[in-house]
Amino acid sequence: MQVKSILLAGGTLLAASSAAQASGFQVGLSGQKNVGMGGTGTGLFLDHAAQFYNPGSFVFVQGNGIQGGLNLAIPRISFRADGGGAQETLQNKNVFPFNGYAGFGITEKFKVGVGVYTPFGSELHYGSGWTGRYALTDINLRSVFAQATASYAITPKLGIGAGLVVLAYGDVDLQRDVPLQAQSGGQFHAQLTGKAERKLGYNVGILYKPSDMFSIGASYRSAVDAQVKGGNITLTNRPASAASSFTATNFDVTLPLPDVYNLGVGIHPTEKLTIALDANLVRWSRYQSLDFSYTGGVLGGAGVTSSSSTRRYQDALAFRLGAQYKVGNNLTLRGGAFYDNSCVRDGYVTPETPDADRVGLTAGFTYAVGEHFGIDGSFLYESFMQRSQSQADLIANGTTDRVAGTYKTTISVPGVGVYFKF
Repeated sequence: MQVKSILLAGGTLLAASSAAQASGFQVGLSGQKNVGMGGTGTGLFLDHAAQFYNPGSFVFVQGNGIQGGLNLAIPRISFRADGGGAQETLQNKNVFPFNGYAGFGITEKFKVGVGVYTPFGSELHYGSGWTGRYALTDINLRSVFAQATASYAITPKLGIGAGLVVLAYGDVDLQRDVPLQAQSGGQFHAQLTGKAERKLGYNVGILYKPSDMFSIGASYRSAVDAQVKGGNITLTNRPASAASSFTATNFDVTLPLPDVYNLGVGIHPTEKLTIALDANLVRWSRYQSLDFSYTGGVLGGAGVTSSSSTRRYQDALAFRLGAQYKVGNNLTLRGGAFYDNSCVRDGYVTPETPDADRVGLTAGFTYAVGEHFGIDGSFLYESFMQRSQSQADLIANGTTDRVAGTYKTTISVPGVGVYFKF
């Protein structure tokens, strides 16, 4: 038996199976106040997280300050195989996306800042012997992005800004069983581990506020290609019959992360009430296939030193609505909702990214402890539409390197942050 697709399940090398607030494996947990308002932030400025959401609005954030936030993403994913059978539930692991920012005013018109956030990361462990074990058994992914930002107010009503973005750290641990019987009685198992190279991107934005009651903004975050070179391949319980067909020790692969277009408005009907609306276009269509090359030998048969898996992602739109209300001098309450289209076509769903159209509700608060210090809280609940694909769909699409069945996912994300102004 020739197994050419041994590592093709690695389609989310720096991705998030438990992606919250965004399609595919993009995570939108980069500011606690923004999370509480449905993930909005392009058409207004809430705090120093404006560096991420719209660098053009960052210049209008008052004063200097530092802030940090931590989220607890709690995914719940279930699967039922095509043709019936018992429902299988992941051994879900909680992950902790974080964010931190600092901002400093150089002049009244010029502001600089730095930020760090974790837009991709996940940890999932499927049960032993589950139906899709030849596509994926375990995945553990981490990434950290950093950004240096400069923002300038051309006029008191118009601001522009730009940020240099760096994929500062990323690693992957991806595992799957191989459909060959091991002579020792154990399962033939493959593990892929590697670290991503540092890559540069950018984030630019503009904000215009014609009046105190209205503002409009646009921003663009560039694509970044996450590359792993010289990753390690570890084979456990390799049968003697496959000794000459599975000899590769290393791999190279590139995962194209998408660019994002954002448009938003902020409405301030009163001094206490703020309403925000955002639309996001994520250009997932640049991710059409996942291509591995192997070194140190072959993987899956004589002469097999590369493999390719079809992805055919499509561009995805998201729509967000949020509001905040100042209850008093110290307390601000927030709420929001969003609808996000899936970037994964029917018949192309993978177990590491069981993506689907999803709806979400959010809530949050800020409590100011004096003039300089405060606490932000947020909560997000997201429900994915049930997503099914049959074996006939996989055969028709040429995507039999994944598993047929029905996925259902929900995610709960409580978060907390603190800030200090000076």
